[in-house]
Amino acid sequence: MAETLVIQPDTGFLRELLRSGGADLKKCYQCATCSAVCALSSEQAPFPRRQMLEAQWGLKDRVLGDPAIWLCHDCGDCTAHCPRGARPGDVFGALRREAIRHFAWPAFLGRWVNDPRALPLLVLIPVLLFGFLWAFGPEAASTHPGRTEFANEFPVPLLEAVFFTISAAVIAGFAVGLKRSVRAWRDRGAASPIWPNLLPALREIATHRRFAQCGAERWRYRGHLLVMWGFVGLAAVGTVIGLGHLAGAVHTPLAQSHPLKILANASGAVVLFGLGLVWAGRLQDPARRARTTYFDWYFLVVLAGVVLTGALSELLRERQMEAMYAVYFVHLVLIFMLFVSAPYSKLAHLAYRTAAMAASGGRAGR
Repeated sequence: MAETLVIQPDTGFLRELLRSGGADLKKCYQCATCSAVCALSSEQAPFPRRQMLEAQWGLKDRVLGDPAIWLCHDCGDCTAHCPRGARPGDVFGALRREAIRHFAWPAFLGRWVNDPRALPLLVLIPVLLFGFLWAFGPEAASTHPGRTEFANEFPVPLLEAVFFTISAAVIAGFAVGLKRSVRAWRDRGAASPIWPNLLPALREIATHRRFAQCGAERWRYRGHLLVMWGFVGLAAVGTVIGLGHLAGAVHTPLAQSHPLKILANASGAVVLFGLGLVWAGRLQDPARRARTTYFDWYFLVVLAGVVLTGALSELLRERQMEAMYAVYFVHLVLIFMLFVSAPYSKLAHLAYRTAAMAASGGRAGR
């Protein structure tokens, strides 16, 4: 007698999935049109049909433990051809959001970053922290006496201590989340060793090669590629300056002609241009605009705020205007929010997608 398989849907997971961007999931009637048009699909393992079915059944652990949900580029081809308007691309976006929350460590930060009701708290914490440092921190001597410098009001050593501590916590958050996710992939037999395939995965991420082959929403390719590389440039400059300052090899403020300053300004411009392309595309697509969630906007808005306040504070400093301190304060608050939310926001896609590509060899049909 055949063994009976009992399926127990997770209704709470289904409610969250429907609320966070997968509202059209129930329209899917498994016609397999999405699998027919998706370049990642194969005859042996139809993608994304299988994942849509598992999501409909509320099989939380099974679908969130599938690395294939991270291989989808959300190019819109399946959504454009779906005869029922089930929007598989939106469903997969919601699945990725739920996966980040599910594997997040600490769990409460995963909930906070993805809940607009927690936004005031995420703002208040850095406001109080940097407000205290601004008001009561020891005044540092300016490297240029007689000039208005950020170091006159904000204690640089304490700021460095704060951000190095946050960076360590962020690395830990990413490491634990990825470890939990990879364990889930392996438990369902869907993951190969990551290290042998890591270099090809990084090359794919760096070039967005498959993203460029998307049809329905190809406009997203350039915007996402520019945002990614601009962000990488800013992160590299910040890391080099932070470590260099700590070692006494780099002294701020840097001259406008300094290579690091040039790279930072160029990276900021690239980020803003890429964000402009992303936003323009969303605004011109009524369907995508209507389904844009808080999770989609949080990272993009905070990143734009970081770049704009950084550029403005730099401009005000060059003109020796006292308003630069207030703008720099907002800049610090936004950097804090960007850092703390990194393992739980849209930025986490960069890490999870890379690991999933390496673990699956770039194949969705596993």
